[in-house]
Order: sequence, then structure tokens, then C-alpha cells
Amino acid sequence: MQSKILSQKDINSIVSQVGLNELLDELISRLRTAFTELSAKNVQIPTRTGIHYSNPDLGLLEWMPASIDEGQASLKIVGYHPSNPIKRDLPTILSSIGIFDTQTGHLQCLLDGTFATALRTGAMSAIASELMTRSKSSITLGVIGCGAQAVTQIHSLSRLFEIERIIAYDTNSYASKSLSDRVAFTGIQVESVSESNVVSTLLEKADILCTCTSADPGSGPLFKDFANKPHLHINAVGSDFPTKIELPINLLRRSFVCPDFKEQAMAEGECQKLLEHEISTDITGLLNSRALQQTAKDGLSVFDSTGHAYADYMTGLMFHAFATDMGLGTEIEIESEPPDPIDPYSFLSKPAATCGSSPAKHAIRPISTASSR
Repeated sequence: MQSKILSQKDINSIVSQVGLNELLDELISRLRTAFTELSAKNVQIPTRTGIHYSNPDLGLLEWMPASIDEGQASLKIVGYHPSNPIKRDLPTILSSIGIFDTQTGHLQCLLDGTFATALRTGAMSAIASELMTRSKSSITLGVIGCGAQAVTQIHSLSRLFEIERIIAYDTNSYASKSLSDRVAFTGIQVESVSESNVVSTLLEKADILCTCTSADPGSGPLFKDFANKPHLHINAVGSDFPTKIELPINLLRRSFVCPDFKEQAMAEGECQKLLEHEISTDITGLLNSRALQQTAKDGLSVFDSTGHAYADYMTGLMFHAFATDMGLGTEIEIESEPPDPIDPYSFLSKPAATCGSSPAKHAIRPISTASSR
């Protein structure tokens, strides 16, 4: 059995042939349909779990599985290391997505999940914003946190909204000042503001606000409650860790709050500060209710985005499909396929040494009990 490996070069080829805007539009369309139909499918999507550590910097490694009644499942392994950009010149988030055949467990495809994660996170925010924002034109977009996620948030929202102005802030001045160059392909200028002007210039003037920071757990919220526009919508993207929050509790309690994945958001998203009855609905519930959409549009609304494994599943399938159609990827035999399925040694070119035969040339030496000194 062969597994298709999609390298960064393969992903680049897909984007080049399809077009970055067209690829994002396709993903938004696929995710909108997928999450609308999610409740009608036979699914297994547990909340993500993993290991958290400090060595000495904060980091985690998590796994996000999703199984759908279509004969396939996905498993994303994601690493979150906020010190990466400054200390190692690497993205904060590194990940890989595996697509599996649920009849056999065979790994069908393995692809980069770093680009895919950024793309699907932006796409989900665009879908949520479309459902909860009153107007699509003359939008002032506020951005707090100008790292990697800010790029796909801006790009995705620009595909569905007429963005007139972007006001951005980051504690890292380079990230803040360079954001305009990184999103120049959208044709929208970015105005960077200082900390003293965040509330008066950014928060109070935004029609849509994206918070996408790597703030330390326990350090939030990012700001105090403020006098927002009556129909402000917020995409809270940065909360993805217990005690890591971006928004003040008073703002949440006066908002229509919609998480992507309620159980997960209550463990590590903005919703971890709320009681269950204070959460309005999840994204699937919102997609299927015009009444809830209107309620959200009538006032302040928050999309609590912690990252949904089903979105990873759909994004992985999209890239796999494009790669197959374009003849991209490298086929590799990774998994053992012994001639005798009940003999794990049967794939070996030589039979195992029988009992009583002479020791192998590179036999393991016994460990001495004497001190190495």
C-alpha cells in the first residue's frame, strides 16, 4: 500500500495552479456546506488533547482526530510554540494532517498542516462573520495581534466583505509595521496604532474585530470593556489553551457568543469563562437558524474560534483531491505489508536466527554493572 506525501512544494503547486483567492473561496464554500450538514452526519469528533510542557519555553503538542461516515478519517498533529518566531525563525504553529481509510486504517495521505491550519482558521472566521455581521460594505476591520493568523484573517474577510479600513496593533512593533506589506496582495492598506490609541482608534471604531494573539496563559484579557459600535462582531482566535483568554468577561456576557466547538471552547477558549447557558449556539446551530443569525446581527457578537478538527478534515480532503487531480505528491510505502498478515516477521529478507545459533555480528552487548569512571 502506498501513501501520498504532499510536500510544501506540492502545496505551492496547488496554490499556483488554482490561485490563492480561488483556493480560499473554494475552502470557504466547502466549510460552509460541511458545517451546515454536520449535525446530520455520523461523526466522531472528540475535543483535542495532548501534552503541555515548558522546556523552558511554553509549548504543546496536540492531536485532533475526526471520523466521518464516509470511509475516511483525519488526524492532525499540531505543535504550538509561541517563542518560535523570535527564537527560531519558525511559525508559532507547526502541524501535519493525515487522511486515513477507516476500513483498514491505511494512511492515504500526509500533508503539511501549517498552511492548511492558517487557511481554514481564516475561512471559519469569514463564515462566522458573514452570519453575525449586519453589513458587508464599508467595513472598518480592527486587528489585535499581527502575526501569521492576522494575514489569513484579513485575506478571508476580504473575500466576503468590502473592507474600507484596517487598524492594527501588536506589542511587537515589527509585526505591527510589517502587516501592511504581508497583506498588500489584498489591496487594502493597514494603519498601525500605538498602545495609547488602541481603545479610541481601534476598538471603538471597528465593525469587525479580530483578536489573534499569542498572549501567555493567565495574562488576559487583552483590554478592558469598551464602548463598541452597536453591531460589532469579534473573531476571538487566540484563546486555545486553559487560562489563555483575550476578551473581558463583561464584554462576553453582553454578547451573542458562538464557538466553533462548544465543549472544546469551554475548556480552552473564551467560553471557559462562561456558564453553558451563556453560550448562544455553535457554528452549526447558527448556520441552520435564520432567527439566531438575526439575533446575532442585532447586537454585539463573538465567534470563539479554538480550531475544529472537522475543518482540518475538510481542508485535508480538499488538498488531497487537488493533488490527485493534478498528479502531485510522492507515493511512498510507509506501512508494513508482510506477505503473511499474521506473521509480522514475514517481510524480512532473511529468516530470524533460530534458538541455539551463533550470536549475530552486531549482537547487543550486556550492560556492565561497573562504574564508567
